[in-house]
Amino acid sequence: MEVATSGVGELPYTASSVGVARRRLVCDLIHAGIDETLASDAGLVLSELVSNALRHATPLPGGSVKVSWDLGAECVLVAVRDGGSESFPRVHEAAGSALGGRGLSIVARLSLDWGVLRDADETTVWAELPVEYTDVPALAIASSPDA
Repeated sequence: MEVATSGVGELPYTASSVGVARRRLVCDLIHAGIDETLASDAGLVLSELVSNALRHATPLPGGSVKVSWDLGAECVLVAVRDGGSESFPRVHEAAGSALGGRGLSIVARLSLDWGVLRDADETTVWAELPVEYTDVPALAIASSPDA
């Protein structure tokens, strides 16, 4: 089986895309040999980023959001690109009784780093999360000098 180390997808600008993005990422990370708990953390961060794009930004042309990830030796970089917004994504301190407003706090807590890239028409919010391999992926074994 070939182990994917990156992925990109354009998803409809609808709430169902949150779960689709999360499931794809978690499945791909687990198949790549990433610890299940860390894969779930990455999935949670990605779902928060997609949810924020749907709640606070406009869609990309064609009514979509773009989701991507890139797996490295020590971290996975996840990103969501949307059509931008008047506001700038930032962490808010939500009141204890608030029903929302904790998304970027979760992202900041689980990530090594996160940030925002903006141009005239698009915004990309990215996060870098630590990974730990439970199994050595087939790709690493095949390229090992001892193999």
